[in-house]
Amino acid sequence: MHGALCLTDFEALARERLQHFAFEFLAGAAGDELTLGWNRAAFDRIVLRPRVLVDVDAIDTTLELFGETLAHPILLAPVAYQKLFHAEGEVEAARGAVASDAIYVVSTASNCAIEEIAATGARMWLQLYIQSDREVTRDLVARAEAAGVRALCLTVDTPVLGARNRQARAQFALPPELSTPHLDTVGRDRLSVVSNKRQSITWKDVEWLQSIAHIPVLLKGILTGDDAALALDHGARGIVVSNHGARNLDTVPATIDALSEVAERVAGRVPLLLDGGIRRGTDVAKARARGANAVLIGRSYAYGLAAGGAEGVARVVGILREELLSTLALLGKPRFADVDRSIFW
Repeated sequence: MHGALCLTDFEALARERLQHFAFEFLAGAAGDELTLGWNRAAFDRIVLRPRVLVDVDAIDTTLELFGETLAHPILLAPVAYQKLFHAEGEVEAARGAVASDAIYVVSTASNCAIEEIAATGARMWLQLYIQSDREVTRDLVARAEAAGVRALCLTVDTPVLGARNRQARAQFALPPELSTPHLDTVGRDRLSVVSNKRQSITWKDVEWLQSIAHIPVLLKGILTGDDAALALDHGARGIVVSNHGARNLDTVPATIDALSEVAERVAGRVPLLLDGGIRRGTDVAKARARGANAVLIGRSYAYGLAAGGAEGVARVVGILREELLSTLALLGKPRFADVDRSIFW
């Protein structure tokens, strides 16, 4: 693992260590995986405009989110079933988050309970799927708040799973011995097998969640300005521009391409975060320039978890942080907060 020099190196390491069905579940996406490729290619098409002879002896990557100062803008996105990647699952990933000073967004489809994860001392947000049994969700929100979770990310883009052909070919099914303590029976069945079972949520569900939560609620999975405007109308405290890692509807835009439209409609009224395709420090700067306050990485840290546990997670974040520092210096932008479209060629 110590020979890994960039985030893409960890994918090969994870492939060597994981069972085939687990790797295909993690690496795969929907349909022909066109959006999966676009998430990456869209960043590659953006050309940077460097400036020289700027004092960059001190680089500041701090930012404020919901009243909290973060050392850097890299968060760990929700990734399901992490005991497929490491024996201690989300608990081990949380240890990596602590070591790298990153916020860890725990998935509702975790294999470890929120209280176990909180015991690591990680700063946590919680991703939510609203369950068919509302009391299960109500109880989870209360448990999360009691455990110190600081924000909720409601996934809004998954009334049904996408056509995950690669996952199906690998005959993915969650091993029965792996628990899912935050999912009811219907939720586990819907999310842990390749199926077309539907569970719709609407803006009324957003309002219901906000009525029971005492911490900020962000909506995760918005790609259009119209939906961003509705999110603000319904009181969302933040938006995660996401196409679910390209795992649902193939041929939707790359998230970095969708970000500009959302940012224009939101106009700074709430924080914007972006996930999908982040592999380099340059990508983090490009996301900031198009309007994101922070970014999330998913597959990359899960590959790190498979390759080296907490140390692997921390190394993934550390490499990305170092690349971001170099990027800011070479752009002549010593403060991450000051990055804007002037960095584009």
